[in-house]
Amino acid sequence: MAAKQLSDGGADGVILGQADDKVGFFGKAPSAQLAATTAPAATAATSTTPFGYSEAQANAIVTWIRAVDAELTAKGLIAS
Repeated sequence: MAAKQLSDGGADGVILGQADDKVGFFGKAPSAQLAATTAPAATAATSTTPFGYSEAQANAIVTWIRAVDAELTAKGLIAS
């Protein structure tokens, strides 16, 4: 069976779903768009002692990554 193209080749591209639609990929059940995630502050890591991020910065980064991972997994864009 040949793949079905969703695009009409228009210069403006393709939008899949509207603001209030549910969307799913690769056999996952459609779900609504995540309302929002708050990206951690863009604070650079230190390059002097102590190296790295503060505990609060590190926790914010991990929290944000987990939220994005959960959303991508729920939509089927990455495997669970």
